[in-house]
Amino acid sequence: MDLRSELLKSIWYGFTALDLEKSGKVSKSQLKVLSHNLCTVLCIPHDPVALEDHFRDDDDGPVSSQGYMPYLNKYILDKVIEGSFTKENVDELCWTLTAKKNYQTDKTSSTVLPERDAFRLWCLFNFLSEDKYPLVMVPDEVEYLLKKICMSMSIEFNCVELEDFFSQDSVQQTGITVWFFLEMMNSGKLTRGIDKSITSMAIEEVYREIVGDVLKEGYLWKKGQLRRNWKERWFTLRPSSLSYYTGEDRKDCQGNIVLDGNCCVEVLPDRDGKRCMFCLKTLSKTYEMSASDTKQRQEWTTAIQTAIRLHVEGKTSLHKDLKLKRREQREQRDKRCHAKEEELQRLRALQEERERGLVELDLLKEAQKQAQALLEQDEQRRRQQHEQMQRALEVQLKEAEEARKRLEEALQLEIKARRDEEVFRYAQAGLLAEEEEKMKALMCLQEEQEEYILKTQREKQELRQEMEVKSRSLDEAQRQLEEVRANRHKVDQDVVAAQKKLRQASTNVKHWNVQMNRLMRPIGPGEKRPSLGSSFASFQIPTQRDPGLRIRRKSGSEDQDEESKENVDNSAGCDLEKRHSHASNGDMDIP
Repeated sequence: MDLRSELLKSIWYGFTALDLEKSGKVSKSQLKVLSHNLCTVLCIPHDPVALEDHFRDDDDGPVSSQGYMPYLNKYILDKVIEGSFTKENVDELCWTLTAKKNYQTDKTSSTVLPERDAFRLWCLFNFLSEDKYPLVMVPDEVEYLLKKICMSMSIEFNCVELEDFFSQDSVQQTGITVWFFLEMMNSGKLTRGIDKSITSMAIEEVYREIVGDVLKEGYLWKKGQLRRNWKERWFTLRPSSLSYYTGEDRKDCQGNIVLDGNCCVEVLPDRDGKRCMFCLKTLSKTYEMSASDTKQRQEWTTAIQTAIRLHVEGKTSLHKDLKLKRREQREQRDKRCHAKEEELQRLRALQEERERGLVELDLLKEAQKQAQALLEQDEQRRRQQHEQMQRALEVQLKEAEEARKRLEEALQLEIKARRDEEVFRYAQAGLLAEEEEKMKALMCLQEEQEEYILKTQREKQELRQEMEVKSRSLDEAQRQLEEVRANRHKVDQDVVAAQKKLRQASTNVKHWNVQMNRLMRPIGPGEKRPSLGSSFASFQIPTQRDPGLRIRRKSGSEDQDEESKENVDNSAGCDLEKRHSHASNGDMDIP
């Protein structure tokens, strides 16, 4: 049942309330007021010009409900947006119109329900009524509603006291109207001995559950998201959300948890001093709650799972779904009853046919006796024919036995041939299996050879790369060796030049020493100057005490030390060159 159907049920009561003559027609002025009030409570703009244009030809006469329906659908209901208005305000408007005309009660009676309770029962009746006009509710739905109210009052529903209401033929055939239902509730048979406040609370609870889509309400302890402390909140569960308030008056809403297919509820162990805990998990948060006892926790978890299931199935109301299921069950029950009646009629027809068959059977028995005598004669004749046929069959049987023996011999020969063929086939299969094994071995050997060839090629490639690297290293070492040899040759030339200069300097020093010694020797009077040729003969070796000689010896020893050092350096350079040559020769030895 969609929103349009629910609104039409309430508007139907308002329209019929304006039809005082019960002719199905209402004046245009009354419809203007009704349309304006409907637009106000439905929160849509009212266009009075559209109503005038729609009923331009009927300015002087009343407007029928059939003529008002197109205007109502086009200019009012088509503009309605679900969620932008309060459905209860529409119900209150239509209830106010229809109650003035149809709901006349004795205000002084102690069993009469308050106006608010009557309004809620009227809304419940509209919700559970059938989708046809005039609106009625079948007895099964009335019994379901009364059981819900009695359950809320914690009493047992006793349908015996209301049997006179349900036993009427009009109720069984067409159903119960809302005014008949309110009259039954005001009779006090259902609420006898119960305080009116308890009845009002029960009606309000059932109203919120069925009409308000409240799956469950009650106090729960909730753990905070930021401060992580526990607070007692009043929770209200609907198919699409779980709201919690500071109190059961539902004035201060503290939060709203949106339920979808990604939500789940889990039972938690007792901790933090709280028992009967459970949690509701969404995609972004986890809400921890604690119930008063295990029963309440089970009821809450079941109700939340039901709400999630309804959302996943795309259903907006639990009781709408239950109503449709009950209607389907009633239709199936009616079908079964109809089928049962048809079955009873069929059985009656079969019984009559059986009786006729018994009469016919007696006639058949008499005819059977007459036919029996004829059958005996025929049997005698057939027996003789049978004996003749038996003898003929015996002859044929003997011939068949001989043919069977010949066939058995042929069959034995064929079996033997088949066995020989089977043996040959098994031998051939063995040879094929052996050939297949050899083929597998050859294939394995071929794969191993291919792997070995690939491995050898990889090793050759690695050796070729290694030889190229060593060749490059050898070229570099030879280049360095050539540089060292060139440097050594240059150094050798420098050493030879230095030695040559040293020998020249030593010769010059010796010559100057001779000249100096000659100059240092005084020439006495009458003493001849020695000649140049005999200068070496008259040359005297100076003594060790001569300071000039010590200086010359010292300088000579220093020259010898320097020469010995140069020789050592030259020998070290030669050794280094030899080592380089050996190293280069070692690099060229390629394995």
